[in-house]
Amino acid sequence: MKVTDHDHPIDAERVAHARARLPSADDAARLTSLLSLMADPVRLRLIYALDVAEELCVGDLALALDVSEDSVSYALRLLRTAGLTVTRRAGRVVYNRLADDFPAPLRDHCLRQLVDLTRAADD
Repeated sequence: MKVTDHDHPIDAERVAHARARLPSADDAARLTSLLSLMADPVRLRLIYALDVAEELCVGDLALALDVSEDSVSYALRLLRTAGLTVTRRAGRVVYNRLADDFPAPLRDHCLRQLVDLTRAADD
């Protein structure tokens, strides 16, 4: 649909301003894919656990989240494939942590603020 295909008056300047600042369709698809990874309760809680504990093995994560080790392993595999978590081996134990380039503002501000927003909506 072209901008000129509307029956109502068009504010071409504002339309151009919005278009200039929108992410590309490819970037929006990548972001949506990433956010959908975190749209799972186990994966989101796992990110929080690794944020506060810095690194944990699968068994400790399962205990912290009160879920099965299989659930944790699957969640970690998805997050690791996306580059959000990394591992460190110490003997036979594999420790998991958030990737060094995991965006701190996302976990420190956005995720917590979004949780607070959903709590307020429930009240």
